[in-house]
Amino acid sequence: MSEHILELQKISKSFSGVEVLHEVSFALRTGEVHALLGENGAGKSTLVKIITGVHQPDKGEIFLNGVPVHFGDARDSRQAGIAAIYQELSLFPDLDVAENIFAGRQPLTLGKRVDWRKLYAEAGKLLDSLGVKLDLKQKARSLSIAQQQMVEIARAFSINARILIMDEPTSSLTLSEVADLFRLVRRLRSEGTAIIFISHRLEELFELADRVTVLRDGSYVDTKSMSDVKRDDLIRMMVGRTISNLFPKQDVPAGDVALKVEHLGRAGSFQDVSFELRRGAILGLAGLVGAGRTNVARAIFGVEPATQGKIQVEGREVAITSPQQAIALGLAYVPEDRQLHGLIPAMHITSNI
Repeated sequence: MSEHILELQKISKSFSGVEVLHEVSFALRTGEVHALLGENGAGKSTLVKIITGVHQPDKGEIFLNGVPVHFGDARDSRQAGIAAIYQELSLFPDLDVAENIFAGRQPLTLGKRVDWRKLYAEAGKLLDSLGVKLDLKQKARSLSIAQQQMVEIARAFSINARILIMDEPTSSLTLSEVADLFRLVRRLRSEGTAIIFISHRLEELFELADRVTVLRDGSYVDTKSMSDVKRDDLIRMMVGRTISNLFPKQDVPAGDVALKVEHLGRAGSFQDVSFELRRGAILGLAGLVGAGRTNVARAIFGVEPATQGKIQVEGREVAITSPQQAIALGLAYVPEDRQLHGLIPAMHITSNI
């Protein structure tokens, strides 16, 4: 029997004549957390979609427990015991926890009706087996991001997943929620689940992953044990140059004050925020999840107008109560959640712009 539960050999994939994966190889062992690392556009998402049957490779082979397989669609991959939890979660907001876990696969009575008693009983057993405590009848829309991820994980194991793919699972979690997630991941690993973990936060990989595979520009770079590499090694593998040349500091003289905020606040969100932004400068706004960074940005842009304090644009005090006013003043806002707040997916690119 193969030591690898999943193995991809020399996978290539092109879209409209553009090759996005070139002879990429990847091997996953049972009971390991294997990090998949690379810059945006390196090919990670395409590789994951090939593993989950969303795309089919143009060249190369896929092996499951040493046996060649072909995933014609996502259903084939699920039936083989592969499940993915994407950065953009896919729960039904108006269904409860148990309904989401068994969505599309509800247990039925002999009369072909949904067996609600069995559904809630099985959902409860599944969450207990994962050590997760949730109200089975709570609507998904009222769950935190961390709780939604737990439901996604439970859904994955309701199909007896042996391979779990986690795509940027910590991007919107607090430190305590990350710790809870890592405890669950370690528990799953100890029980033999093979996990592909995708994250740009290198410190997380050193804490959690056993091995790492790096992609660059759609090509395979290397696979290393996490104990054999350092942070600088990973960055060099990802970008092809040393960290000292990654973001070279440019000396630009600071210009006039373009935006000034004084004692800005919004009831229940944040208070007493002050700063100046000068032309030609990049101002960082740092803080933990929930500290209010996004709320400040939304207030300045008029999405959730400030209830106290002052805003000055180009030295003139302004009252911004709507995004239209902010745009007219020359402000632009790129939101944290592009899918929900930044784009209208049903409209084409030109209309979105």
